Amino acid sequence: MDKKTARLRRAKRTRAKINEQKMPRLCVHRTSQHIYAQLISATGSEVIASSSTVQADVKKEISNTGNKDAAAIVGKVIAEKAKAAGITAVAFDRSGFKYHGRVQQLAESARENGLEF
Repeated sequence: MDKKTARLRRAKRTRAKINEQKMPRLCVHRTSQHIYAQLISATGSEVIASSSTVQADVKKEISNTGNKDAAAIVGKVIAEKAKAAGITAVAFDRSGFKYHGRVQQLAESARENGLEF
């Protein structure tokens, strides 16, 4: 089993557990260059809010898009958008990535800015 297959297998198992909870999920995806976060409805049919290092307003605040500082900014922005949409509690979907480094920094930043998970 290669690395990508193992990650997708972990993600599938996590999403099955999150689906049982019937609450919105904060889905995170990372690449070597960027990090993306989406707030997905409890039904999974619509994206409520999104933020990433590709967006112009986020890109203005950071110098490098592939580090922990960029992940912290994305976490702050997604938390603000979630609060504006009236959502305070979410399930954290790390998409099979380890809770470490940029993924951890994004989660901690979102928590500090008002999201509960």
